[in-house]
Amino acid sequence: MPRMIELIRTSSVPATLMQAAARGVLSVSPADMIEILVHLANHNDVFGPLARMTLAGWDEESSLAAASDSNTPQEVLDYFVALENLRPLLLPALLENPNVSDSALTVMATTGSREIVEAMRRSPRVQESPAILHALTSNPNATQNQTNQLHEQPVASGLEDSLPESGGQEGDALPSHAALGADGDGDEGVITYLAEHAKEIAAEEGKPFQPLGGIHELETNSPEVPAVPEVSKPAEEGTSSTAAPAPLGQAAAAAPAKASSLHKKSHLGQEEERGSALQKISKLDIKGRIQLAMKGSKEERSILVRDSTKLVSLAVLESPKVTDGEVEKFAGQKNVLEAVLRQIPMKRRFIKNYNVVRNLVANPRTPLDVSLGLMKNLLVADLRNLSSNKEVPDTIRKLAIKMFKQKTDTTRKSSG
Repeated sequence: MPRMIELIRTSSVPATLMQAAARGVLSVSPADMIEILVHLANHNDVFGPLARMTLAGWDEESSLAAASDSNTPQEVLDYFVALENLRPLLLPALLENPNVSDSALTVMATTGSREIVEAMRRSPRVQESPAILHALTSNPNATQNQTNQLHEQPVASGLEDSLPESGGQEGDALPSHAALGADGDGDEGVITYLAEHAKEIAAEEGKPFQPLGGIHELETNSPEVPAVPEVSKPAEEGTSSTAAPAPLGQAAAAAPAKASSLHKKSHLGQEEERGSALQKISKLDIKGRIQLAMKGSKEERSILVRDSTKLVSLAVLESPKVTDGEVEKFAGQKNVLEAVLRQIPMKRRFIKNYNVVRNLVANPRTPLDVSLGLMKNLLVADLRNLSSNKEVPDTIRKLAIKMFKQKTDTTRKSSG
């Protein structure tokens, strides 16, 4: 009897079965199901989009097994290794799979993200390949520190001469550990961050603070101060300093006025704090803003995470002071760079927080590949809410509907 993949390749099955295949619900082995889905994603105009959504949410265990197996069909490996389909979890296995071609890895090395560069740099296979290492050094997403480490990599002779020189221009040397006062809290992290991004900082030098959404939105982002009743006027000159006791009713009426006055002072204090932070930040250069992002207050981090200079906004996430509650808010904000939303799930501490995951997926500004990779972690109730969220892309809504039905069907079957 022919294998199911062969029948699908020759279009020898009815449309209902093709749709079931695109949904990933055929009674075949996980490896065969992945092969079928990749074929549909690559070659079927009708069911291809559904197959791609199914693959994006496919379970990690069987995906990792396919990425690791040298017997996995070439078409499947080529699909997994393509940057538009690449899942970070599968990258280490794909890098060491001998059937993933060096040419595919070279393309990845040249154009991959910073996280891909770091994963490839650690790969034993990549370390032994001068061509791939050379491609990594030309990647514009690589940090200065990564380029320096690649430059020092023990590889075949002849590569060292072709690697770019590290370090900045004369006079651009970073301050020493002692110069920044490295005995202070968090200074070591600041120095490391500045060193890793020296080339990018030099390119952004002189760029002023410019938050996404504009300064006006930051200034008006404080709660309104409620109206406060007018307090009594001070006694006129010449009157006795010892006033007669106020009647009980008047004293009781004065208590709310006093409390309201204190409430007003509290809100004014918050506004003054924000205004003071804005003034302080506006005067800083990029290095000063990075240092403040990593060592400053919660109020300062809430402003700097919206800095349109990527190095500054990402530095907020590197702060040892940033709390889970802050990151939950960042994950749901639409006025932050996509780079911030992409970086949050790269931090193990943040991605273990369910509220962070939920906020990222529901945020229409989150990159599609990030949202698709996180949806498998959502609870049924949140999948239901997501399926009716008109702000997120259609791909997210449709996959939420599919996953909601799958999970509810599974729950019914197990309870039955």
